[in-house]
Amino acid sequence: MSFILYVSEYMIPLVVFYIVAHAVFNRENAYESFIEGTKQGIKTVISIMPTLISLMVGVGILRASGFLLAFSELIGKFTTKIGLPSEIVPLLIVKMFSSSAATGLLLDIYKECGTDSLSGLIASLSMSCTETIFYTMSVLFIAAKVKKTRWTLPGALIATLAGTVASVIIAHMML
Repeated sequence: MSFILYVSEYMIPLVVFYIVAHAVFNRENAYESFIEGTKQGIKTVISIMPTLISLMVGVGILRASGFLLAFSELIGKFTTKIGLPSEIVPLLIVKMFSSSAATGLLLDIYKECGTDSLSGLIASLSMSCTETIFYTMSVLFIAAKVKKTRWTLPGALIATLAGTVASVIIAHMML
């Protein structure tokens, strides 16, 4: 284990040194390339910023208005019959939009139910088995200027459903 820690301390400096050495060896201007990459990165950030702000505001409105809680209580009546506790439903919905907001909900579940409870286990597993679908799609498609998304959203929703089902099954097997 100490070897891995030792190597990890020097990895980033080695990568930077390799990039500079490669540029010098190929007689390229490393500084100019760095500046060009920075300019392109800033353009990408500016182009995706409205989408990111919209997603964050939307999740905040859903949480603050109480709609998310009411919706999850309604859906929770059905999900508890299949082994998914109702307190997990808001986490699954918010996770599709924002991972950081979902982390806040995860901590709430830990406080209310405990980390070793069925809800805590399902929440932990589902956080690692699902993706922030709408955030990822918006960032990727805006940055790559993709207009036709085709089957991306249905495929991502099916994968999220599969991850959720797997997390419920695994958590029930663990208890």
